[in-house]
Amino acid sequence: MTQENLSFSNEQGLKLAARLDTPDDRVPRGYILFGHCFTGSKDVLASARIAKALWLRGFAVFRFDFTGLGDSEGDFANTTFSSNVDDLVTAASYLRDTRDAPSVLIGHSLGGAAVLAAAGQIPEARAVCTIGAPSDPEHVAHHFANHRSEIENEGEADVTIGGRSFRIKKSFLDDIESHQLSKCVANLKKALLIFHSPIDSTVGIENARHIYEAARHPKSFVTLDGADHMLTNRADAYYVAEVISAWANRYDEVGSRSEKRDA
Repeated sequence: MTQENLSFSNEQGLKLAARLDTPDDRVPRGYILFGHCFTGSKDVLASARIAKALWLRGFAVFRFDFTGLGDSEGDFANTTFSSNVDDLVTAASYLRDTRDAPSVLIGHSLGGAAVLAAAGQIPEARAVCTIGAPSDPEHVAHHFANHRSEIENEGEADVTIGGRSFRIKKSFLDDIESHQLSKCVANLKKALLIFHSPIDSTVGIENARHIYEAARHPKSFVTLDGADHMLTNRADAYYVAEVISAWANRYDEVGSRSEKRDA
C-alpha cells in the first residue's frame, strides 16, 4: 500500500490533515472518501481498519481529520455540524482536483450523518454508506446533556467525551437543531448502504430504521450482529469493508453502463 500524508485547506483557510491509501500495482477501482466519528480522527481503529481492508480490495481511501481534531488546524469549539459537511465537500474537491472525484462516501457515527448531508454537493459519488449513524445530528447532544443548560445560559461549557475535554458552544447546539437530515436522505438520488448494530449503546438501532424509511431505493441495510459502536473487534471492521467492496462495485458498474447509454 502507498500511504501519503497530505493536507488541504478548508473554507476558512485552515490546513486539514489527511491520508490517502492507494494500491501500489494497479489503477484504483475507485476513490472513497471517509468521514470519521464525532470527536474522533482519521486514525481511530474503525477508520484505519476499514481503509486497510478496502485498499486490499483495490480501492483508494481518503481519510482526513475534521477541523480542530486530530492533526488538523483550528479550534474544535468553533466547529459545527455544518462545518463538518463543508469539510467533506472541500475534501471531495481536493480529491477531484488532485486525483479523481470520490465515487463512494463512507461515514462513521456523526460522520455518517455528515456524508448524508454532503452527498448532494458531490455529484460524482454514486453510493453512500453509513456506519452506526444517527438519523438526526442533534442526537450527539446526549454526550453533553448534563451541561446543556450551562451551554445555553453561558454560551459554552467544557464537557468530557470519551475521556477527553472539549469545549461546546451554543452555536454548535443551534446548528444541529437547524438540520433536517430526513430531507437530505429522501433527496439523496444515490445508492445507500446502512450498517448498524442492534446492540449499539451509543447510537440506537432505531436511527438506522429512520434513515432507511426516509430513503428511496436503491437502499440496503446490513446488521452488525454483536458489534459495538466503535467496531473495536477487527473482524467487524473487515466485514464492513468486504460488504462495501462488493456493493460499491455493483454501483460503479451501474454508473458505467448509464454513462455509456447517455454518450
